Amino acid sequence: MTRPLTPAQRRLIEAADPGTGRLKGTEAQLTALVKRGLAFRHPRPPHDHFLTPAGHRARETEGEPPRKEPETPSPGGPGGVFAARVGGEAVPPAQAEAARLREVRSAWQGMLELRRMTNPDASTDRPCAWERTHLVQAAALALEASGHRPAGREGEGGDGYRVRDTPQPDAVAVYAPDADALRACAETLEGAGWQAGEYTEPRTRRRYVLASPRRV
Repeated sequence: MTRPLTPAQRRLIEAADPGTGRLKGTEAQLTALVKRGLAFRHPRPPHDHFLTPAGHRARETEGEPPRKEPETPSPGGPGGVFAARVGGEAVPPAQAEAARLREVRSAWQGMLELRRMTNPDASTDRPCAWERTHLVQAAALALEASGHRPAGREGEGGDGYRVRDTPQPDAVAVYAPDADALRACAETLEGAGWQAGEYTEPRTRRRYVLASPRRV
């Protein structure tokens, strides 16, 4: 179980710049937030520290200890608290949807800020390095933040998208229940800075979207 924030850590997060998420504190305090996935150190001088999407969510969720993401996040990436739904998870109760929408909105805004701070040209219209090393989570976040619903576990409903790894090192496959939903997923990913095209699996004849982060 993840330990809750200390009072000093919460004060540090709450005092972050509301627009950029820039943090001010001692080196030890900032390093502790980085280790928890709540902040990242900018790679370029003056090497300021900024909130990750997990840090933004922690600021909005008073008193709630952060949840652990199943995968190990990369240093400076937006993992550790928020996990995008890739499809196949348990369908949450209806009363949890409002809180989930807030989490997704905060995570997406944090991702855009991460793009701005880490892309060499400060661009927010294409994926950053973290997204390129967490393809499934990044694509799922883009979809969920645009209002697409993920598929639930088999037998639990939630007939929506599913994002899966592929043998290609820089691409993911996205599945949807029908042609219109699949096309909508492709359009969303293209708008989020991905290259996306529809293909057919040779053996099953199932249609899917193959998506990879755009580089220029």
